[in-house]
Amino acid sequence: MSARREPIEYADASPEVRAVYDDIMATRKTDWVNNFWKVLAHDPPTLRRIWGSIKEVMAPGALDPLTKELLYVAVSASNSCRYCIASHSAAARRKGMTEAQYSELLAIVGLANETNRLVSALDVPVDEAFL
Repeated sequence: MSARREPIEYADASPEVRAVYDDIMATRKTDWVNNFWKVLAHDPPTLRRIWGSIKEVMAPGALDPLTKELLYVAVSASNSCRYCIASHSAAARRKGMTEAQYSELLAIVGLANETNRLVSALDVPVDEAFL
């Protein structure tokens, strides 16, 4: 059995799934639902839960929407999630991210990954001043 699932299109979705798709489109002010949601639709409770979490966590708050997208891209790059890098980079661009910001973000991600691995491999003790 393959882990890959085919996306469930709106026309083929159950009423429960269509309700989430409708909320996604209304919230995002768009006329389409991306493949991430269409694949999660195979498990409607997970689709509903993850969509609810995304709406809550990615909504404006103490961090502005662009900063949240930049953080999402950074974590996605660290986790090598090609899909999330693409989708959240597109979202960040819509929120004003420039190519210079994207380049700088990726430089920081690369540097942090390198220094994190060095610290872990060398078992560097945390300085008292940082605690």
